[in-house]
Amino acid sequence: MSGVSSSPSYPTNNSSPHSQSVASATTTSPPIHPAFTISNITNFIKITLSIEKSQYNTWSELFKIHARVHQVIDHIIPTEASPSPDLKTTDPNIWKRLDDVVLQWIYGTISDDLLHTIIERDFTAEQAWNWLFNIFNDTEKYIKRIERRKVNK
Repeated sequence: MSGVSSSPSYPTNNSSPHSQSVASATTTSPPIHPAFTISNITNFIKITLSIEKSQYNTWSELFKIHARVHQVIDHIIPTEASPSPDLKTTDPNIWKRLDDVVLQWIYGTISDDLLHTIIERDFTAEQAWNWLFNIFNDTEKYIKRIERRKVNK
């Protein structure tokens, strides 16, 4: 019987176990989004943003470059062109995961004081980005927000 099995879980008469492994090895899975490949953002953005050092312009430029390279710039600046503008509607789960990745990048590159100032439940990356912009471009709002935080604690 030359190794042919009647069990449906084995290869059919027309294929060998070798041909099945070759076929499965050539099957392509969907590509991984580049943003999911970053495990440590501080390897790319070496500045920790803080109020004391006043490096917002440098930090924000480095961050935007990184976001463009990893195709998530639309998560912080929605008016910029995105390589996949329909992702928010076509796959909201992936969009949310990517937004959380960008939010982690933001949180991972700012000082503890800034983190405690801007972190909010269910914040999006765009909201965190805008808060940081406002903090560094409008110190009065920042001071009021800190005062509110102290009162609410």
